[in-house]
Amino acid sequence: MKEILAIEGGQPVKTTPFGSGQRFGLEEAMQVLEALQQNTLFYHFGNKVKTFLNDFNELYGVSYSVAASSGTAALHIAMGAAGVTVGDEVITSPITDQGTLIGILYQNAIPVFADLDPHTYGMDPASIEARITERTKAIVVVHLAGNASDMDAIMDIARRHKLKVIEDCAQSYLTRYKGRLVGTFGDYGCFSTNDFKHISTGDGGIVTVNSGDEQDYRTTHAFADKNFQRFEDAVRKELHYLAPNYRMTELQGAVGIAQLKKLPWICSVRQRYGDQLTTELRGLPGIAVHEVKPEIECTYWFYMLRLRLEELTCTREAFCAALAAEGVPNMMGYIPAVMYKQPMFQKRQAYLGSHFPFELTGATYEEGLCPVAEDILATAVRLPIHEFYTPQDMAETAAAIRKVATYYAKGQADAEP
Repeated sequence: MKEILAIEGGQPVKTTPFGSGQRFGLEEAMQVLEALQQNTLFYHFGNKVKTFLNDFNELYGVSYSVAASSGTAALHIAMGAAGVTVGDEVITSPITDQGTLIGILYQNAIPVFADLDPHTYGMDPASIEARITERTKAIVVVHLAGNASDMDAIMDIARRHKLKVIEDCAQSYLTRYKGRLVGTFGDYGCFSTNDFKHISTGDGGIVTVNSGDEQDYRTTHAFADKNFQRFEDAVRKELHYLAPNYRMTELQGAVGIAQLKKLPWICSVRQRYGDQLTTELRGLPGIAVHEVKPEIECTYWFYMLRLRLEELTCTREAFCAALAAEGVPNMMGYIPAVMYKQPMFQKRQAYLGSHFPFELTGATYEEGLCPVAEDILATAVRLPIHEFYTPQDMAETAAAIRKVATYYAKGQADAEP
């Protein structure tokens, strides 16, 4: 006997609010007050951004990192430091935020999209290698939703083809691949501290410089600050090439100091809740869980399952509506469509009235370019995970999904309620 769905008049599974909490408190306020009492909010003269980076370096086990005004800025800084320039090709993921792509195009390079693993949503090494040409300069690895891509295979490809690797870790704080933190494999690791990530400074970013080379660090640091060489030993303002102003303020750094102390707890709770969902959802009719391979520790910026619609009697729209009626918020997919379907790529127009830099290679972006990625977005259901949720919230979320999946499972549709 199937249980009546709430959308059809039944009792919803979840009737209590999801857990919530205060992200910012006295710790952040005290750090901000100290920043104001310095009588400067400029990173070079104050100590908050420096302390934030030192704490981050210690947490991640790296020698050098550079602060940025946003995660998008962090990725652009890494492009500049990596030497990405006019006419280069940079391989990346078609399921990401536009922030991954902006730095590529600002350097007048051409984004090239590789396909994804259908279950982890990580970049497929075989697809990456198939996209390499004589113009390829770098790979931007997107670790989506707190899950890691196959870094051993990707780094092997990069070494063999002499390519730079930039890791986009905006959604993957403290994610581990074979015991090692993502963001420390490639030449550079890029992080975001905007208000929607694991930790927030309102907006902001970090670039890890993983070579351990001081000159590499100085180049990266300067690219974030108009190419001014602003270090403790001297300030040099002799300019040799173009670079933006992506400086982090002392207020952002101050909030970051306090937020960083909370990060291990935030990530451990999210990991536990995401893994719990997978355990409870695995084997349900019509449900493909968000797969995390045994060698990976995922910190779930969100949880994204997929529907096996051939096993269900409903559409994805109907499934999501029924789940929402059970008291579980959700959304279809992550972004509306793969990035190359955006008008900017379809019109090949990074700059108004121009086809540059696409015209340098004649790059085009047809439907079907990355069929797995397109299918992921056509079948995915995204669920929020938050450190302030309770174990009951997660148990009820799983129960609601189980109820809806069982109701719409083929062979159950005609059963009497």
